Amino acid sequence: MELKKISNRIYYLPAEEETDRPVIGYIKGDKYSLAIDAGNSSKHVEKFYCELNNAGLKLPDYTVITHWHWDHTFGMHSVVGKTIAGHLTNNKLKEVATWQWSDDDMKSRLETGKDIEMCDKCIKLEYSNRQDIKVASADIEFSGSLKIDLGGIYCEITEIEAPHSEDSVLIYVPEEKVMFIGDADCEDHYDNNGQYDKDKLGCFIELIKEIDFNTYVLGHDKPETKEEAISYLMEELKTLS
Repeated sequence: MELKKISNRIYYLPAEEETDRPVIGYIKGDKYSLAIDAGNSSKHVEKFYCELNNAGLKLPDYTVITHWHWDHTFGMHSVVGKTIAGHLTNNKLKEVATWQWSDDDMKSRLETGKDIEMCDKCIKLEYSNRQDIKVASADIEFSGSLKIDLGGIYCEITEIEAPHSEDSVLIYVPEEKVMFIGDADCEDHYDNNGQYDKDKLGCFIELIKEIDFNTYVLGHDKPETKEEAISYLMEELKTLS
């Protein structure tokens, strides 16, 4: 996958389905640059940085995490610059850092519901040697919201309640009217059996309706317009009893 351009300041590396590699975003400021999510391994980070170098873009000064799930965070130990996460995300990462990765340990987490089958499968595919797994917490932890001036462009980073995970974070770039949501609008595979919570989905839809954006960057798919995103989520909401 090659780096894709949304605007002169915003790019992303597309997702890869085989090992559940998510989209990694990039925002170019006049002074600083910022990445969205750290990918699922050092190899994923290396691929992202190679694409940035090929495009003549500097490596990120900051990397913001959208939520704790492995595919968005297991590359954190190998990124350059400072990592940033919400307090709920950072608390969960500190817990995951204590996990062991033997077959027995992974099987036990499946049986207790601490982990899910899809992640178990993809981790084994991404890591031929699971001793290479290193889980890191963020350098900078925030609660509520954080605004970063990158020079000529701002990032507004906000903890929200979302259907996918309680620690979800949105990254909004008002000058470009672009919003990165990670997996915030997806079903909850850990605490709700891969289903939507109707109330959480409804609240999320109302939240994004109020934000002035044109481009909606998803964690595992191509970017959409605001209209496309809301239309899809409204259809999902209608199916819930």
